[in-house]
Order: sequence, then C-alpha cells, then structure tokens
Amino acid sequence: MQPLKIVPLGGLGEIGKNMMLLEYGDDGVIIDVGIMFPENDMLGIDYIIPDFGYVINRLEEGLTVHGVVVTHGHEDHTGAISHVLEAIKAPVYATALTAGLLEVKMRQAGYGDHPLNVFQAGDRLQLGIFEIETFHVCHSIPDGVGLGITTPVGLIVHSSDFKFDHTPVDGWPPDFAKLAEFSQRGVLALLSDSTNADNPGWTPSESVIDAAFEEVFRQATGRIIVATFASLISRIQQVATAAERHGRKMAIAGFSMQEYIKVATRLGYLNLPPDLLVNIEQANKMKPSELVIMATGTQGEPSAVLGRLAWGRHRVLEVERGDTVIMSAHPIPGNEELVHRTMNKLIQRGASVIYDPLLPVHVSGHASREELKLLINLVRPKFFVPIHGELRHLTEHSRLAQSLGIPEQHIAVVENGTVIELTPDTLTVGERVPGGYVFVDGAGVGDVGPIVMRDREILGRDGFVTVQVLIDRDTGELSERPEFVSRGFVYLREAADLVTAAEHVIEEIIATTNGGDLTRAIQDALSRLFYNETKRRPMTFAFVREV
Repeated sequence: MQPLKIVPLGGLGEIGKNMMLLEYGDDGVIIDVGIMFPENDMLGIDYIIPDFGYVINRLEEGLTVHGVVVTHGHEDHTGAISHVLEAIKAPVYATALTAGLLEVKMRQAGYGDHPLNVFQAGDRLQLGIFEIETFHVCHSIPDGVGLGITTPVGLIVHSSDFKFDHTPVDGWPPDFAKLAEFSQRGVLALLSDSTNADNPGWTPSESVIDAAFEEVFRQATGRIIVATFASLISRIQQVATAAERHGRKMAIAGFSMQEYIKVATRLGYLNLPPDLLVNIEQANKMKPSELVIMATGTQGEPSAVLGRLAWGRHRVLEVERGDTVIMSAHPIPGNEELVHRTMNKLIQRGASVIYDPLLPVHVSGHASREELKLLINLVRPKFFVPIHGELRHLTEHSRLAQSLGIPEQHIAVVENGTVIELTPDTLTVGERVPGGYVFVDGAGVGDVGPIVMRDREILGRDGFVTVQVLIDRDTGELSERPEFVSRGFVYLREAADLVTAAEHVIEEIIATTNGGDLTRAIQDALSRLFYNETKRRPMTFAFVREV
C-alpha cells in the first residue's frame, strides 16, 4: 500500500496563508487557500499567498485535484482563492456563508462562473478517492466546519479553526457526537489547530462580549466606533443588537465589511432591523450619541478605515474628542507595533480607546489548552500533527499530546513544505517541497523576491544617493562638478563637507582608473566613503557620461 501524503503549503510555522494538499497516488484534495498579511519589514507588500508550485508540478505529472474545500470564511483561509483558481482548475466546496464570501472574491477576480458547490455541516463529499464528512465547529465566524476524511490508509480528522463554545452567539454548539463517532471508528491521525496551545484553561465564549458591549454602550456619550475584522459576522451582529437596544443607528465604514454584511444578511446569518443602517454621509450629520460606526483596520493597516481615521486621512469622517473606539480584535503576531501606534494616534485625537484586557471586547476563536486536550481525548488518534500556528505553538501542542499518552514518535511537528507520509502503521516525515512566501505587490504576483525585499529594506533604512558625472572626452577630466541627489540619507545643503569629500573621491577614481568599469568603481568608492563617515549604507548610483 502506498502512503497518504499530507503536504502543508501554508499555516504551519506561521499564522496565516493556510493551505494543505492531501495526496494519494494521483488523487488530491486541497484544504483552504488563505493569505497572510505582511510583517513590518515587508515594505510595499499587500499580502502573501502560499507557494503552491508543488501542486502545479504534480498536475503536470498526472495529479487530479478533485476539489478545494474551504473550512470557513476568514481571510487566512479564503484570501488566495483567485490566485489558486488561476492555476488549479478544481471545483470549490464550502458552506453557505463561506461560499457567499468566496463568491464575492471570485466574482471580483473574474471567476464568477467557476464551480462553487455549497454544502451543509454534516454533509458528505466524495472527492475522488477521498470521502469527506463535514462537521460543525465553533469559531469566531459562523458556518465553520471540520473534516473527517476517509482515505485508503485510514480516517484523518482535520479540526479546522475551532473552540468548544457551549454558549455560541448563533446557538449552534460544536458537533461532539460526530467527534465521538470518529473515535469509535478509529482515527489514524488528528490534525489540530495550535494557535492557543500555550494559553492555559478554556477560551471564553463569544457571549461574554455582550456584557462588555453593554457596559461601553451604556457609558458612552459620544460616537462609538467598533473596529473588527470584516468577516467577523457574529461580532457585527452583537454590535447591531447593542446599537438597537441603546437607540443608536449603525454605519459601515469599509468596502469589504459592507460586502460581507450584504452576503451574510442575504443568507440569514445577520439579522439587522431595516431602519438600523445609515450611510456614512448621513452618519456625519447625526448627533454623536445616536451613532455607532463599524470599521475595518484592527491590525493597524494605514490604508484601512481605522488607520485613516487615526491619521486624519478619511474622506468623510474625523475622530473627535468624546468618541469611544472599541478594538474588537487581537493583533496578529507581528502587527503589535502598528496596532499600538494606531491606538496612540486615536488617543491623541481625543478618543477613548477600549481594548482587551481593559474590557473583554474580544475573545479568541481558537481553543486553549484544556479544549485541545478534550479534542485529543475525544478522537483518540493513533498519530498527531499540530497545524495552524507558529513553530512555538506546534511544539507546545506536541508536548500537550504527549502528556495525554501519544508517543513522541507518533507526532510530526513540521513547517510548510515538509511532506508527511502516513500508512496504517507508520508516520514518516518525508521530502521537503517549496512552501515559502509568494509576495503580492499591486498587480504583481511572485515578481518580488528576496533581493527586491532586501533593496527595499536598505532604501527604507538608509535611503539612496545618485551622482551624475560628466567627463570631457578630450581631456578625460571632469567637465563640471558632480551633481548629487540624496533621498532618505542626508540633506545635502547641510552636508557640504561630505559632498566635498565625495567630489575628491570621484576625481581620484577618474584619475586612477584606466580601462575599467568607471561607474562601478565610483559607486564602490562612494559607498565606502559614506559608510566610513556616517556608518550608514545608502544605495549609491553613479551615472557617468562623456560630453
């Protein structure tokens, strides 16, 4: 019997861009197609998608991807859908809400006619050799599912993003019965969410947020601005309920949130009174005490609504003294600095900023340690693979599994690109395939690599200098003084000594260089000079021309 290959292409060793290929012979199925937001040092990058070049290569070798199964509607599981469909022409499967959100992305990217199949939690999907049983999980967005995947080597359980919420906002608790049933049948391997593996206890229920919102709405005398993820549908419902209870109208700032609300309302996942919503222009004319504004930008993104409000760049709205801003999301690892900077700017503008832990205005959608233990004990897998987390999360989850009796040799802690091979009796860490970052910068996909990112880092840190050098072709000497331009390095009018030294260096290079690359020689000499004088390394460009 040949092994089942589990190929993580994103989400292992990081938070974001979740994507996984299950491969048996020439049958394959993809789970999730997410993006990751750039870190602070990834200058100019809009977002990052998985490197799925391995899948493309396998397609050329005869692999058939029978479907792309998307577990829920968050960006780190859906955001790369258009990029994947451009290369992998496989049908897409999702629950109603997730499909609705995917449909928006697919239509905008020109894939509105691509097969998009809607299923309900509890349905079975036959995708080639794989039979997939879907089961409901609680998360911070409705309609999420985990997967029980029957393969030729055994039953694989994929938890998706989950927590065990006994009092979910939508009244739909996790499907414990299905998990118990899997256990009775025998689970070969459990692939489990590791995001909160280092967080003790239990993750609080989404319902605790209601009391926190009630307190803020009761005390606030001015406008309330609630910042959250556009896809956090349950949170939007909680804000809407609080707004209606306190006689406030609700305005939506942010295109993505407006689109998601339309979809969720149409599908019945949002229940908004018909007279609750007002547009931004109307909102700007209302009394502050009568209004709550929903906004995107909880990760400090300068281009998002909250970032533009913080820096005073929104076309209609301005933060005013007396406003209350609720940060109803936790910073994604790596975004803390941007988030804190945004909060500080809002406070400078006179707003009161409410965030966890000041009040429980946000709770995680991911299981903490006691819930992770409960899942392992419910399904009792033979093998265990921690997924969805940084390496520290995966490692801690492994230790947790070992404490419950799973042998270390039955656990695979791997990062993106490391192939896991499963048989009924063995778990083996196999080959390494590409599983890195593919940067999306504007319309460019994958055309920005490490060298370009290094150049951007240098430009951002030390700036650049250009110098135009004109040489008399008859005498071989300078025809006029070199012309310098500096951006982000020094202010030339206040750096006369440095300019004079640079001119002397250029004269010396011209006098001593015979038949060599004069341009390169000038650039190298100026780079050494600038570093010796300033301890900085600006990018240096010389343009040499004979006249």
